[in-house]
Amino acid sequence: MIKVDKLSYSFPQKNLYNEILFTLEDNQHCAFIGMSGTGKSTLMNMIMDPEKYNFSGKLEITPGYKIGYVSQFAKSDEVLGMTVFEYIGYECLKLQEEIALICAEMETSNDIESLLEKYQEKLDEFESLGGNDFESNINKKLNLADLLKYKDLKISEISGGEFKLVQVIKEMLNKPDLLIMDEPDVFLDFENLNSLRNLINTHNGTLLVITHNRYLLDHCFNKILHLENTELQEFDGSYTEYNFALLERKIELQELATKDTEEIERNEKLIEQFRDIASNVAEATRGNTVRARIKIQERLEARRIKTPFVYINQPNINLTTNNELEETIALKVDNYNVLFDDSLLENVSFEIKSNEKVAIIGPNGTGKTTLLRDIFKNTNNTIEINENIKMAYLSQHQSEMLNYSNTIMDEFLDSGFNTYAEVTEYLAGYGFEGKILNHKIDALSGGEKNILQLAKISASNANMLLLDEPTSHLDTYSQLSLEKAINNYNGAIIMISHDIYSIINCMDYVLIIEDKSIRKMNMKKFKRMVYNVHFDRDYLELEQKKKQLEARISIALVNNDFVSAKIVLEDLRKIIELI
Repeated sequence: MIKVDKLSYSFPQKNLYNEILFTLEDNQHCAFIGMSGTGKSTLMNMIMDPEKYNFSGKLEITPGYKIGYVSQFAKSDEVLGMTVFEYIGYECLKLQEEIALICAEMETSNDIESLLEKYQEKLDEFESLGGNDFESNINKKLNLADLLKYKDLKISEISGGEFKLVQVIKEMLNKPDLLIMDEPDVFLDFENLNSLRNLINTHNGTLLVITHNRYLLDHCFNKILHLENTELQEFDGSYTEYNFALLERKIELQELATKDTEEIERNEKLIEQFRDIASNVAEATRGNTVRARIKIQERLEARRIKTPFVYINQPNINLTTNNELEETIALKVDNYNVLFDDSLLENVSFEIKSNEKVAIIGPNGTGKTTLLRDIFKNTNNTIEINENIKMAYLSQHQSEMLNYSNTIMDEFLDSGFNTYAEVTEYLAGYGFEGKILNHKIDALSGGEKNILQLAKISASNANMLLLDEPTSHLDTYSQLSLEKAINNYNGAIIMISHDIYSIINCMDYVLIIEDKSIRKMNMKKFKRMVYNVHFDRDYLELEQKKKQLEARISIALVNNDFVSAKIVLEDLRKIIELI
């Protein structure tokens, strides 16, 4: 269906792909993964419109191939007035109207033959979309996603997460040969995430999905494309199988690379020894020995292990504060309300201490972001902030905290850095180096923009962080780095998140929104609720054990302790068999 062979492509200041190759075949559900900013969205755009890109190599697409697309971006203004049913069924409803107009025209026209031809053309198009059953098909998909109750609501009346599912349903019902989805899971709550999983797993067609969501990766895909360091790796199988194979290969290659390095270092010492001897002894054979050793060194360097999928440039997210406080009340909320067309939150009250890490959770569209913004603005008389608290805010709407027209360098100079050298040194730890510092922020990926927000927050030296969906758009490696940074942070954190792993791994407790109010829930009870309502308990607990073993392997590899790494790998294999 789609074949990519030795495809290379570069921006003016960045190489994206170096002779990559892969195929997509009928009914494969393929996850497309990799670090933020590696060019995943660009490659999808290239598949949808190859004529726009000046690439080398081959991109072969079956003639007449129909491609559907679900964007990572929010709903546009022109659809807000449609009902959910009208939006999903737009093509079929439009064709019904056109067919009715042709029938009406045939009653008075003398040119029946051309009208019959038009009628048959529209009828064929209508039937190819399943038009005879389109209302029933819409109802089935909405019911599968638990959205049937929203069928007659306007798009403007549903949340961003619910609209994302509606987008997916619309594109699936248009029956494309290939459906491309760019981070369809962003901002979905637990219930909607399971709905998306159901939609993906019941789809009879080929899917190519950019996602960093660990739950979807484990449950929805039978093929993996992994893009790193301009190269692409193709794997037929599940993400869990791929991740294990990658880790197994990492141990093998790092061990070989270590042996290579040791041999190169030994040879360098021999070259220096022979050079010293040759300089003191005027014999041609000594000089020949040095030249022979240099050639050996060149061969050793040439064959040095190349490991594009082993070394991954994980950002070093480091949330710090020098304003650590003794345990005290950092934030007090008393009888807080949020009102839109209908009230979202009523008479909400809670307190957060200066060393607590708290997640605010609840369904999409219940006022979580509005509450966090009001805390940050500190203009609402129902919200009291301790005078010694300095806040920093990460917004899910990234343009709120980043000036898209700035370059990365200008953004940080505007934020209080004094010199180019200071910015360059600081951002190197976050993975921004070289020419990219002069790129406009608007040109960055969603993940790169969130990493920039985290870098700005860390530089602010705030002792209370307000994080609105901080893991959205982040690749798996960046998510793990963020979790480590949150655990090491010494101030207060209020985090809105639908990432079950980050909540369980990092938070002290949750504030859960139910029936327009907020109640405190400890982590033990939260886990039990999640197990009962949203996710399988055995899976989540095994996944936690799996991550602990992966961390132990990483530590062993840092110390070049390959014996321990291989022993833990076997323990990991047993866990994966249970999953």
